[in-house]
Parts: sequence; C-alpha cells; structure tokens
Amino acid sequence: MAARSPAAAGFENECREIHGACDEPRRLSRLLAHRSASERQQIKATYRAMFGEDLAGRLHKTLTANQDNELCNLLYLWMLDLAERDAIMARDAIESGAAADYRALVEVFTRRKQDQLFFTKQAYLSRFKKNLEQDMDTDPSHPYQRLLVALATSHKSHHDEPSRHIAKCDARRLYDAKNGGGTRSVDEAAILEMFSKRSIPQLRLALCSYKHIYGHDFTKALKKNLAGDFEESLRLVVKCIYSPSKYYCKLLQRSMQRPEAHKRLVTRAILGSDDVGINEIKLAFKSNFGKNFADFIHESLPQSDYREFLWLWQGGRCPVAS
Repeated sequence: MAARSPAAAGFENECREIHGACDEPRRLSRLLAHRSASERQQIKATYRAMFGEDLAGRLHKTLTANQDNELCNLLYLWMLDLAERDAIMARDAIESGAAADYRALVEVFTRRKQDQLFFTKQAYLSRFKKNLEQDMDTDPSHPYQRLLVALATSHKSHHDEPSRHIAKCDARRLYDAKNGGGTRSVDEAAILEMFSKRSIPQLRLALCSYKHIYGHDFTKALKKNLAGDFEESLRLVVKCIYSPSKYYCKLLQRSMQRPEAHKRLVTRAILGSDDVGINEIKLAFKSNFGKNFADFIHESLPQSDYREFLWLWQGGRCPVAS
C-alpha cells in the first residue's frame, strides 16, 4: 500500500464522516462550515483518494435532490474550486431575471487577480460551452457593462508589485477625472482607460493614495453632486476594490436584515466574505455596526440549519449533535 501523506492522513476520519453524511445537509454543515479554504482542498483530495469521487460532484447530487434547499446550494459552492464557483455565480448573475445582476458580476471581477480570472473564464467555457465575456455583453450601453469590460480587458501584469509612484499619478488622474472641466459628471473615458490598464492591487493602492492626498475617499467625491448612472455604478466598483471587508460585511448585514432573510444573497455574501477572511469581516462588522457579527446572526436569522452554518463559519462551536 502506498504511503499516505501526513496532510491526507489527517483528514481521513473527517472524510469518512462526510461520506456518511452526504445526503444530510445539516450534518455536512457541521463538518465543513468551519473549514478554511486550504483545509477544504485537502479534504477534497483525501476524499477522492479514499472514495474515488469528487466531493463537490457528490454534493451536486444532493443539491439536485434538494433544489429548494439553499443550504445544499451553499455547501456545494463551498466545496468547489474558486474558478468553478465564480463561473457558476457569474452564470447565475447573467441569467438573473430580465436583466443581468451586475453587482454580482462586479464582485467576481474585482476579487480575483487577472491570472485567476483566466481560470474562471476557462471553467465557464468548460461548464457552459459559452464565452463569459460574450455572455456578459447583454447591454453594451449599461454603465456596469462598460466598467466590467474595462476590468476584464486589463492587460497590466498582476505579477508586478504595485507601484506607489503610479498610484500617486493615478490618484491625481482620479481627481482630475472627477473635477475636470467644472462639470458634475466624471470623465468616463479617463476612468475606463485607467481601469483597463491597472491590476486590482494597483487600483487599490491608487485609491489609498487618493485618500492620503485629498483627505477623503474617492467614493465620497463621487457621492457629492452625484451626476448619473455611471457615477453610481463606479461607486460600487470602487467600494469592492478599495475595501472588500467593508463591502462584504455590509452585504451580509443588508442581506440578513431582509424579511425571512434573502438566503441566496446571504450565500453570495458568505462566499465573497470567505475570500476576504472571516477575521477581517468580523473586525469590519464591529467597526461599521458597533456589534459583534455572532450576535447579529442570532438577532437577524431564525433558528435553522442555515443559521447554524453561519454560526460555525464565523467561529462558533458546534452544538451537541441531535
């Protein structure tokens, strides 16, 4: 028998439990919700070695049998590779009702580096037999559409370290784009050109430089004398880029406060927040709302398996099995 790696051997007992719980979302939640992204990948590798099956694929069977159970959808997405997860979330956003859910697409395109987006596009093509960027192009005149195209076509290498000099220059370009010519509207062409040529880390550093130089966030400059749809769309994109922890903690708070909780939106917020890091999310939540995230979960959601997942994900102890 081939020797097992220490990492794989460390998850064999968990994988046996998971295998026995694959048709029980509540038990699966207790086994998987508190696992980090790296642990989940190790669990998947160990599960495949032990049972000859992809764990996410196995969970998809559970999802198919429980289409109305959002916890099953969350668990399935939770165990996917990031590229596959983003491909599915992008597809759901594109097929969302009469118009694309541009906010969800912005989240996908701003939380990934360009080399990671390449794998998302490949996963999308493999799964749906379509080109992601072509599918997104549902309304070229929409301001979100123009911003997404700029982000998708960025050709600045994400392997380069962000440049402080470039960031300072871009901060001044942002100021000029907002204030040039004495008009209330933003210089859209200048913004789109910058977004198409800069990595997300480079844009984030430019926004930090803007605040350092001018004493306020660029989003506040946009909010003042807000001129139109492009400026409003740009504000959301900037929020996603500049402070993901603040953006996602607010998304969690908003989604959980809706009547009976908008679980699909909560799922989207959880997955985005997990990419940021739960500790950063909890700090941002406390800073923005003055209360602990764990307390907010119990105040905002009724007792349910879904609430239990959230509780475990943010670091709570697993309740006694029932």
